[in-house]
Amino acid sequence: MRNPRSPWPFTARTEELDLVRRNLAAGRRGVVVTGAAGSGRSRLTAEAVPEAVTAPISNPVSDTVAAPVHPPVHAHASVRAPLHVRITGTHDTRNTPLAAFASLLSHPSRLTEFSASHRAAPHLTKPSPRLAGLLCPPDPVEALDGVRVLVVDDAHLLDESSAALVLRLALKGRTRLLVTVREGEPVPRDVSRLWEEGLLPRMTLAPLTESECGELLSRAVGGYVDALTVRRLHRASRGDLRLLRELVVAVHAGGDLSHVSGTWTWRGVPPMTARARELVEETIRDVGGDEREVLELIASGRPLKLVTPGAGVTCGVLERLRARGLVTMDDRLSIRLVHPLHGPVLRAAAERRGAGDPSGTRRLLPTPATTLEAECEELAVRAYSGRLTGIPRGAGERMAEDDTGWDEPAMPEFCARRARVARLRGETREAIAWSREGLRRSPHHRACLAELAHASAYIGDLTTARQALSRGPAPRGDARRRTSEDARTRTSEDLRTRMGEDARTGIGGDVRTRMWLATERARTWTLAAEGDLDGALRSALRAAGDDPLEDDMFALHDVARLGTPELVVDRLADLADRADGDLAPLLARHARALAGRDGEALDKVARGLADLGLALYAAEAFAHAALVHDDRRASQSSRNRAAALAGTCQGARSSALVNLALPKLTARQRQIVSLAAAGLTNRQIAEQLTVSIRTVANHLCDAYARLGSSDRADLGRLFTVG
Repeated sequence: MRNPRSPWPFTARTEELDLVRRNLAAGRRGVVVTGAAGSGRSRLTAEAVPEAVTAPISNPVSDTVAAPVHPPVHAHASVRAPLHVRITGTHDTRNTPLAAFASLLSHPSRLTEFSASHRAAPHLTKPSPRLAGLLCPPDPVEALDGVRVLVVDDAHLLDESSAALVLRLALKGRTRLLVTVREGEPVPRDVSRLWEEGLLPRMTLAPLTESECGELLSRAVGGYVDALTVRRLHRASRGDLRLLRELVVAVHAGGDLSHVSGTWTWRGVPPMTARARELVEETIRDVGGDEREVLELIASGRPLKLVTPGAGVTCGVLERLRARGLVTMDDRLSIRLVHPLHGPVLRAAAERRGAGDPSGTRRLLPTPATTLEAECEELAVRAYSGRLTGIPRGAGERMAEDDTGWDEPAMPEFCARRARVARLRGETREAIAWSREGLRRSPHHRACLAELAHASAYIGDLTTARQALSRGPAPRGDARRRTSEDARTRTSEDLRTRMGEDARTGIGGDVRTRMWLATERARTWTLAAEGDLDGALRSALRAAGDDPLEDDMFALHDVARLGTPELVVDRLADLADRADGDLAPLLARHARALAGRDGEALDKVARGLADLGLALYAAEAFAHAALVHDDRRASQSSRNRAAALAGTCQGARSSALVNLALPKLTARQRQIVSLAAAGLTNRQIAEQLTVSIRTVANHLCDAYARLGSSDRADLGRLFTVG
């Protein structure tokens, strides 16, 4: 693991850096970068300095590209000025005239001093902080003419004289300017004129998205970081890179960052170091009076609900807090803090003042008990109806992110159902993260084990998949057969009721059967990942069963996905007629189009699946279409769409995608290559397939020749559709 205290790689801002470089290459005189605190403004300008030094600059009068500028020699200069310099506005000096430029204008020799402590841009020159008793040359612009690039950090904190000098440099000077401004802060008029009058282009940095945060964290720690860990750190930092770094360093120092199956994972309470508390407090430092009182009251017992609008907490205060993005309120008037770390900071501040309840009386009351069971049911309905987009963040997700709810018996089941939704959406690694979260809370939870095996098989992690399948109590006998026998003893009215409830969702069987079914489906795709398609099909047929009352649309569809749609076409069509939602009819049409080798119908089904949010299923449908299209252009179009969707599925590779990615290989070669890509040695492959080691080596040698590669460590890349 990389030490998180070491400098982090520049990540997730490459597009913004390219835009800055293009502006500089075009001869622009610089750029203004704005953004919230911790958005990476200083780091971006630091990365742009080399291009700013070497790029030609437009003449400030004619606006034509001029030859490179050579620094002039001034009579008072004892040494040659460096090419780039950094100045910073501060709260302490914003009322001192020319404070930011003082040492530069009085002593050019100071320009050669470097500061190794500047984290964001260690290679930039930083002037001496002497601010008083300095004599300035008659023309500050002339004195700075030898500086090729001037980085002005936190320009919103410049004094008026320094801001005016920056504006003069933009108008008449020969110095290129890289200026940073914090959004939401008052800015000196001469600084705002830089972009308002078109002197410099303005670029606004948005907070890092969750996916960008995940990319940065993976590079910072030197390995994949699981989805829940990324989500918790992203939510806790609110996109502030300073806070994100502080949290990661603290988690690592506390030994809470664990490495499991090649994935870095963190669970627990966010560490509140002195620096983290300072950064969080900075976001609410200017909140006072009634607003601060209400925030502390909410922090003392969240989640909270307003009793009556006139019970002391006025709507005006709450609306102001909502407008500032500090609190959120739902339809039931339940009020929460938006920033997850505001609670600890506010409670600590109230305790230091000895004000456990700052108002003296409780004007807000706790919300009702958790709705986990309702959320579990909602996730099941969404999975089988195909409503997989726009799922609101509820109590279960908050408990997982906050590492609470350990006394909630429904929490492991929520994690399993949340994992299933993630797997259906193609968020394979997120499904693994949710499964592991459920197993933290209940180590032998059958549904979590099944989801862990299923998702791990999709990404080729056969070791984890097999271990998950082998854990937990084994089912006694054939759960499907027993449930079918039970069903035959029920009254016709019972059956009609069950047909009306279960069939409308496409979910077959009782809880016991569903646990068996989830495990068997995970076994199906583990066998498929091993390349044993015959064994996978036998497992899929066992899961599909032969009792219409027990039909599960996903189990039936697995049979079609494995290449034998004719076995389940009629049963899927019958189920589609009875089931609610758009998903069951789409799966039935997919099976029928597969059986009829109808490329256009497969493309249409794929688009429908993509619209519902089933990225992996849509990628497979496009892959099927690419293989059956007679027209080469249509085939390539379907292949491209399959590749694009597969690229969003976090490394998932099902048998349909493998067939499309490795069309030159025989079924046996694909099986052996799959096992080799999963990390098995030739001897282990030979033992599993009951063949000789020489046979395995010969198949691999032939496969390497057909694929144009001989690197065993790079086999996983060959499974990518492209």
